[in-house]
Amino acid sequence: MKTLRKALSLCALFLLLFVTACGAAPAATEAPASADYYLPSATEAPAAAESSAFSPQQNAQSPSSQQPYDMFFQDYGVNPSIDTEDDNLSTFALDVDTGSYTVMRNYLNDGNLPPQDSVRVEEYVNYFDHGYASPPAHQAFGIYVDGGPSPFTETERYDMMRVGIQGYEVSDEDRKDAALTFVIDVSGSMDMDNRLGLVKRSLELLVEQLHRDDTVSIVVYGSDARVVLEPTAGSESDRILDAIYSLQPEDATNAEAGLRLGYSMAMEAFDPQKINRVILCSDGVANVGQTEADSILEEIHRHVERGVTLTTIGFGMDNYNDTLMEQLADNGNGFYAYVDDMDEARKLFIDEITGTLQTIALDAKVQVEFNPDVVMRYRLVGYENRAVADEDFRDNEVDAGEIGAGHSVTALYEVKLYPDAHGKVATVFMRWEDPDTHQVVEISQDYDTNQIAFDFEEADPYFQRAVVVAEYAEILKGSYWAEESSMDDVYDEARRISRYFDENVMQEFVDLVREARRRID
Repeated sequence: MKTLRKALSLCALFLLLFVTACGAAPAATEAPASADYYLPSATEAPAAAESSAFSPQQNAQSPSSQQPYDMFFQDYGVNPSIDTEDDNLSTFALDVDTGSYTVMRNYLNDGNLPPQDSVRVEEYVNYFDHGYASPPAHQAFGIYVDGGPSPFTETERYDMMRVGIQGYEVSDEDRKDAALTFVIDVSGSMDMDNRLGLVKRSLELLVEQLHRDDTVSIVVYGSDARVVLEPTAGSESDRILDAIYSLQPEDATNAEAGLRLGYSMAMEAFDPQKINRVILCSDGVANVGQTEADSILEEIHRHVERGVTLTTIGFGMDNYNDTLMEQLADNGNGFYAYVDDMDEARKLFIDEITGTLQTIALDAKVQVEFNPDVVMRYRLVGYENRAVADEDFRDNEVDAGEIGAGHSVTALYEVKLYPDAHGKVATVFMRWEDPDTHQVVEISQDYDTNQIAFDFEEADPYFQRAVVVAEYAEILKGSYWAEESSMDDVYDEARRISRYFDENVMQEFVDLVREARRRID
């Protein structure tokens, strides 16, 4: 069943590749329908907007009628608020992607608001460190839950609940050796300094972090695909750098040929004792032969089953296919990041190199069981395209998410409690497969009303930041649930909590909120 689901999902992705290359886009999808939820009627809530692959999009929050770039995003809708008496279980696959946040930053730095469809709230929240403690000794993960009132609801009190998952750390010295195969887009669309030029500079950083027993292979694709570097030991850094510096832009884009050859090289370098990963660096624009789609899908799935994971790293802003890059990584048992500058490259390839390379959990998913005697209704903020059926939580054949060493994952819930209710609010369950032993592990953590902060400003500063970042994302997304707040409110809260954080990323966030506020006004 798992094999069939993944094959069908990958077929859909390569169909997306084909129609994108032909200039057409599939219709946007909405959030999964359910009879057991509270959601405003069509006259109250904004309808989900459809995305166009290569036609300028209109952003309802922008004074300009057109976006400056031809970009492709998918609208996954917004999660509803669900009555616990109808359904008290919330289940989703964990996700460590952050590409949506850096795409937004690039838009604002260029003087434009990001399209609403580009906003995936969970990726904004997960871009930031959450200050979780390392899990207890001899445990792979720890679950951390806290909460407090939302500062953005005025008519009635809603609490926010933060669910945090923290994986164990692995030092760079202790990480497994890696067999890395880079599949690099060198087509004409990559002929810009912030695309192929940035790819080269980013990979140069990675070479500096290699172990001597790591191996690197490089495959490039333009109108066809070819090997630039056979599997080469990390100790031969000069040879690897020479291959990177030699990359030059070419003609049309044949992603199918690049991925096919990349996986072939990955199997040539495959070592069951190592991390085996294909890393696709591209702007996501591709031409794929329709008649070849089925065979390449089978090949990708076969290599995923053998233990070769796929990470996608996006570059560039015009003709960029965010949807393809994000979903290819999800289906390739990897993650998706977007690199907009060298600071982001350093974060990915230096600061978080071990988590970037070494996976510590496969098919990781969370189920939150709310207590219907305490919780009236709840809403998962974000994760619209990571939903898992409640009954599939303990089905080990259902595909979910992957987590790297030291990574944390955060989910926020908006919850409405019954007046004067006391006791257990929820139990958080996490389930995953160990990639080395293939043992399936499940842990849980309870959350009680006595753990809820009474005043938002007295809550954990990391919790406060998560709530403010989520509200910022929901406003940019045009979410119905953010109608009571404004970017002014978010800016005031962001400035207030910035004093808790001595880090550039927080000041940058305050600056981005200020710029977004100016663009909306």
